[in-house]
This record gives sequence, C-alpha cells and structure tokens, in this order.
Amino acid sequence: MQKQVEYPEAVKTKYPEQVVIAIARDKDGRANPVTLGWTMIVSGNPPMMAIAVAKKHYSIGTIRHSKCFTIVYPSSDMAEAALFFGLRSGRDVDKFAEFDCKTAPAKEIDSVLLADAVANFECTLVSETEAGDHIVFIGEIVCSHVNTEPKQRLYTVGPGHKLGPAS
Repeated sequence: MQKQVEYPEAVKTKYPEQVVIAIARDKDGRANPVTLGWTMIVSGNPPMMAIAVAKKHYSIGTIRHSKCFTIVYPSSDMAEAALFFGLRSGRDVDKFAEFDCKTAPAKEIDSVLLADAVANFECTLVSETEAGDHIVFIGEIVCSHVNTEPKQRLYTVGPGHKLGPAS
C-alpha cells in the first residue's frame, strides 16, 4: 500500500545513497575534488558515467575547462576526506594542499586518482545537460582502476552528512 506524501518526505527514503568524488583541474592546473551524491552509469558500450553538479559549485568551471574528470568511489575510511571535499570550495582553498590525501597521476587524462579509494574512473567529457539547479556531465570512461586491498565503499547513510559503509 502506498500513501501520497510531499517530495521532501519521500526523498528521505533514498538512504543509503552512494557517494563519489569527482576531480578536475582548474585553469591554474590545481586538481579540485568535489563530493557528490548523484551519479550513475549511463552506458555499457562505450562505458560512460554521469555526475550531477550543483550550478553554484566551482567544479562546473573545472570540468568545462579540463574537458575530463575522475570519478572516485571512496572507501569507507575516506569519510573525513569526503566531508572536507564536499564542504569546502575550490574557489577559496586548494583542497589537496589543505587535506592530506594520497593521490596518484591518472594514466589517460590530465587528472589524479585517489590511492585509498575502492575504484577510480578516468573520464573524458562527452556532454553536459542542464537539469534544474544542476548540470549533468556525461563522461566516457577511458581507464579504470581498482584498489589491490579489499575496501568497503562509502555511502551517505542518513540525512545531515552521515557517512559510512552500507549496512
């Protein structure tokens, strides 16, 4: 049985929600990570993923400038980094200079990987679409990486930036 409710009440049922970190270089060459909740696989052949980025985020310009981005599946032990990358703006701070996070160079695009993540996907920008207060970027995956150590993925497990592994 279903009952009709307002959207803000119904959307609270989305948890756990996956978390990704997207990384793109700005015009000064700084790699800028941003934590996002809205992402999905959009094609298997060729492999493509999409991310939704709020129009107000500095990352809109970094992705448009670099025409590529990394999509990172952070591990559950990266919760502090995910919060930092999501709550600070690259307009105001060099996030990797301010937060110690192990990186490695990407292999096929001008970006970086997060070494402690579950997986990293190097994407070239294919298209973008305006969707209300967000821009949806679609990237073709040109190189993929997985951690050699077993790791659990990080999720938003409840409202108010509650992060952890999915139960």
